[in-house]
Amino acid sequence: MSLFRKPQPITVIALRDAPDLVTSLRRALETATDAERPGLERALALTEDVAERPDAELRGRWVRRHLDAAGYEGPADSVNAIRVLRQVEPGLTLLQALTYARETAAAENTPL
Repeated sequence: MSLFRKPQPITVIALRDAPDLVTSLRRALETATDAERPGLERALALTEDVAERPDAELRGRWVRRHLDAAGYEGPADSVNAIRVLRQVEPGLTLLQALTYARETAAAENTPL
């Protein structure tokens, strides 16, 4: 292992289907019956809310799911959490795991 190797690309990519869902829901609203309209409007509002969330929040949820699945319940940015995260996702570099853990901790400590 070399100390001078190139940095690895970030492993976790936030995939977003929300813009496509928003478009589909808007089209469905155009032809919706009066009975369908309230449900579609609510679905559209929820989807628009999710579409506005930053990638860091999505990565934080990904980290928390992985930590929860591994049975880890402590703070997301602890040394133990980073160790667990790298065990369940061996492709993560230490820097990536640390970055994701910090994003997760920040998101979990932010009031809703």
